[in-house]
Amino acid sequence: MIFVVEDDPNIRELVTYTLQSTGFEARGFESGAEFLKIVKEGEIPELVLLDIMLPGEDGISILGKLRRNSETKELPIIMMTAKGTEYDKVLGLDSGADDYITKPFGMMELVSRVKAVLRRSKRDEKEEIVVGSLKIYPNKHKVKAGDEKVTLTNKEFKLLCLLAEGKGNVLTRDQLLTNIWGYDFDGETRTVDVHIRSLRQKLGSCGNLIETVRGIGYRIGGNE
Repeated sequence: MIFVVEDDPNIRELVTYTLQSTGFEARGFESGAEFLKIVKEGEIPELVLLDIMLPGEDGISILGKLRRNSETKELPIIMMTAKGTEYDKVLGLDSGADDYITKPFGMMELVSRVKAVLRRSKRDEKEEIVVGSLKIYPNKHKVKAGDEKVTLTNKEFKLLCLLAEGKGNVLTRDQLLTNIWGYDFDGETRTVDVHIRSLRQKLGSCGNLIETVRGIGYRIGGNE
């Protein structure tokens, strides 16, 4: 899914239609507030086309918020701008944009840039993390416990990946909270325990790979 954040309805509809007609799923948003609300609710797209000149909060400010959020900091973003100055291009790239395109632009050029950014953002899809009979594919958001596919929420998946990437090492509840929920999360460490319990249940027998280190936190594959 590609999100198109553009206040001009004609451009927004044309871009959305072009993406859909070339094989992508696309959804348009007329304001940054509307877009950020959906992202906050957990809908994370594959890529965002983000206009710089938006009513209310501008695209550069929104870009900064996305890059500071642990869930969207790696999200591919292409800035769309009517400004053609080098300053605006550099500002967008320095703020964390993956690419920019200046209006007016051709639709096929836009599609080409979208495909290029998506290619760059994806590492080798064969990459996997293996812990016992548990296989995790970080770039595909897929998990297999033995021969069974496991469906996880975004937070559960991030939690599992973080534990697996540090295989054998103990991660404290505070470390897990900071890395997955962010510095500004105002919840408590029990949030981690609830997600670990759910994760273990969904992983079935592989759930036993996640060990509780009493009084500290959790680790995975500590006995390997």
